[in-house]
Amino acid sequence: MHTNITKHFKKYAIFGFTGTPIFKENASNINKLQGKTTPQVFGNKLHTYTIVDAIHDETVLPFKVEYHNTFKNKDEIEDKKVPAINKEEVFLYEKRLTNIAAYILQNFDIKTKRNSLYALSGKRVNGFNSILAVSSIEAAIKYYNIFKKLNTGSELLRIATIFSFNPNEEENGYIDDESIDTENLDVGSREFLDSAIADYNNIFNTSFDTSSEKFENYYKDISQRMKNKEIDLLIVVNMFLTGFDAKTLNTLWVDKNLKYHSLIQAFSRTNRILNSVKTFGNIICFRNLVKDVENAIALFGNKDAENIVLLKSFNSYFYGYDENGEHIFGYIDYLNKLYDKYPLNSEIITEQDIKEFIKLFGVILKFRNILSTFEEFIVNDPFIKENKERDLQDYQSIYIDLYSTFVKKEESEKESILDDIVFEIELIKQVEVNIDYILKLVMQYLLNNKKDEELSVKIYKTIDSTIQLRNKKELIEQFINSTHIESEEDGYIRWQNYIENEKEKEITNIINEEKLKEEETKTFINNAFRDGEIKTSGVDFDKLLPPISRFSKTENRHEKKNKIAGKLTTFFEKFFNIS
Repeated sequence: MHTNITKHFKKYAIFGFTGTPIFKENASNINKLQGKTTPQVFGNKLHTYTIVDAIHDETVLPFKVEYHNTFKNKDEIEDKKVPAINKEEVFLYEKRLTNIAAYILQNFDIKTKRNSLYALSGKRVNGFNSILAVSSIEAAIKYYNIFKKLNTGSELLRIATIFSFNPNEEENGYIDDESIDTENLDVGSREFLDSAIADYNNIFNTSFDTSSEKFENYYKDISQRMKNKEIDLLIVVNMFLTGFDAKTLNTLWVDKNLKYHSLIQAFSRTNRILNSVKTFGNIICFRNLVKDVENAIALFGNKDAENIVLLKSFNSYFYGYDENGEHIFGYIDYLNKLYDKYPLNSEIITEQDIKEFIKLFGVILKFRNILSTFEEFIVNDPFIKENKERDLQDYQSIYIDLYSTFVKKEESEKESILDDIVFEIELIKQVEVNIDYILKLVMQYLLNNKKDEELSVKIYKTIDSTIQLRNKKELIEQFINSTHIESEEDGYIRWQNYIENEKEKEITNIINEEKLKEEETKTFINNAFRDGEIKTSGVDFDKLLPPISRFSKTENRHEKKNKIAGKLTTFFEKFFNIS
């Protein structure tokens, strides 16, 4: 494009932007041959805004990178004397790929925070999704088939793959642009791709294949479903590693060589900002890319960039670390401060203490959010290691009580003592216990004829420390107080009947009290439960409302709509995801 512009225009002024310029250090053989680095083509740079600046400005996230040696003896692959083609054969060894796939499945929930909940476009979503970047089409085929064998159990991962013909598939650490072209694929690769797309069609009720037009739509469909977090794991060779942005993507599994701009581009698929739950891009390498990561960060940041671009070690976050003669607090330090300053048997009374507690517990929630993706945290967290899970629930209950209190106050008062305080409610919501867990405890309690006090305490502490379950506390409590069961199966049947009866009774009361249109209201609520969100605005909401005069002196239309919206929202939150 630059060549064409300079050829056809005698007078021109050009300035451009690039995220990953080509310097002499990261120039490919073709660039070097043609003498086409970015400075050679475009001249001197006007300004530099690096990934370090972007992280400082909080427009992108840093990376957490971990390396896994997939060979017993590192030297068997790292030895430069081993011919490259033999190395690749070893990397494609079936047992190695199987071990990696097993590791991914085993650690998928931790790395992608699959048990964490957050809101996405008004819907509750669990965790994030990921990409597995592999070295070749052959590797993609082998990995996909292995995952099909290993991906079993009650919660299957939704796995897809996509690739196309690439004439320069020799792996050199750089990502070549991959056109959406399947015509030149060899017969075996195209047949496999058609079978993988057939699997995709079965999952999502689509009708794609490798023909030109349908494959392009397959590409677009994958792109959208990745953004909607409908695909858990996407296996790629080069596609989706540059230019593609999905905020729900937090993890990149890497089994291919990456260098310089290609490495930064691939890693950057994971570091788009979404919410307080997603605090970094998660990179898990099954190749020795340590030096390549260092070189890439130095080239596109600066020599000290690594301290900013990469997260610190588990021990640094857990125990803290020393810097310039000063100890920087870690998780354990803040935890000790919490126990010392706010023991559970004491009240938090003064305004200053309330502020400090909210800030302190918010910091602890942030540390837990980061540490939860480290495998070491599971066995080292004091709340688990010392059987103090109940302490965490109690502190969380206090935090939620304060949040509920001051949110209500802020709605009625112009000024709030917490104007400078941020509640980390997203971090509370992400660890919420689902209704299945509580119901299991409830059934055990009922089978013990309501005599197990320990179990009773556990049930109510769990409910009080979970925002979503607090909405359902009254329902659960009434069920416990009014029910005796013969067996667990009997208990679940009684629970379903109880919920349906209560749901019908409450929505009927709202319809009668507010004189709503019955059929439209029930359709509206059923659609809300189906979609996982309630939209109290728009045409569908207006359809269920009674006639409200815009000119009535006794009835304010706006207030009436807000009142109805409030009642329906409370009803939805109470009965959503409870049966």
